[in-house]
Amino acid sequence: MRKVSVVGAGKYGSLTAMRLAESDIVDQVVMTDIVEGLPQGLALDMNQARPVENYSTMVLGTNDYADTAGSEVVVITAGLARKPGMSRMDLLEVNAKIVKGVTESILEYSPDATLVVVTNPLDHMTTLAFEVSGLPSNKVIGQAGILDSSRFVHFISEKLGVPISEVKAMTLGSHGETMVPVPSQCSVSGKPLTEVLSQADIDELVDRTRAGGAEIVGLLKTGSAYFAPSSAAAAMVKAIITDSKEIMPVCAMTAGEYGIEGVYLGVPARLGAKGIEEVVELNLTDAEKSLLVEAADAVKAKVDELHTITFD
Repeated sequence: MRKVSVVGAGKYGSLTAMRLAESDIVDQVVMTDIVEGLPQGLALDMNQARPVENYSTMVLGTNDYADTAGSEVVVITAGLARKPGMSRMDLLEVNAKIVKGVTESILEYSPDATLVVVTNPLDHMTTLAFEVSGLPSNKVIGQAGILDSSRFVHFISEKLGVPISEVKAMTLGSHGETMVPVPSQCSVSGKPLTEVLSQADIDELVDRTRAGGAEIVGLLKTGSAYFAPSSAAAAMVKAIITDSKEIMPVCAMTAGEYGIEGVYLGVPARLGAKGIEEVVELNLTDAEKSLLVEAADAVKAKVDELHTITFD
């Protein structure tokens, strides 16, 4: 039986589980949470939608990690969400302890699983999951670039009044303040972005993309984004389960690509059955490469902070 699991039955986790079930690419999606009754109730609701949506995948809600045994991919959404005025870094210590415990529990039952981490601060939690799990780096991946790139596409489409299908865009770097949108890789109806928008307009859209999550948090007042993030996480899982070899911007361990070594960072990568099968080097401008190196340095500094945390 083919199985994927989602840890965390909040809005992000439950919607990710539903999107994966509706895609009908595995036999079972397991959703686990520490709150008794929550994953069970949501799973029952999702399963009752199967005749309407016409998918066969069963969703199992549970409070027991034993039910995740044999998962091919596990999505880690567990952790506190940001509140207005809170940066991703404010979440570092509390979510580090959560992610460490979750990773250990997952690997107890699915020692060969590929982990997709979405808990913030993303780059650091992905690093932590890699260090705790002992898995090869290709099997521990963070979700950020797909979401940020999707936001960039939306803002460009909205600005120009063109269909999103006409826009291609990508963001790299860190998930947060040192995010690196790469205009050189962006186009609208086949034309370079720089030919259809002024530099001032591009800078404005880049700034809004960097603050995309915070903008939603500010509007919601409580909670954070989950519709677009769950779509991004599900896209990664689908690429791995179906061995699609699709190139996606994800948080991956670098090994000299772009002149960056040994740091989890948002880079284009080919996803397949082995997880990350290749980090793809694009022809970036010198300015974009410089920003990517700056992002890597910022992540390294925060990872040093991560290593000062005392785990009980």
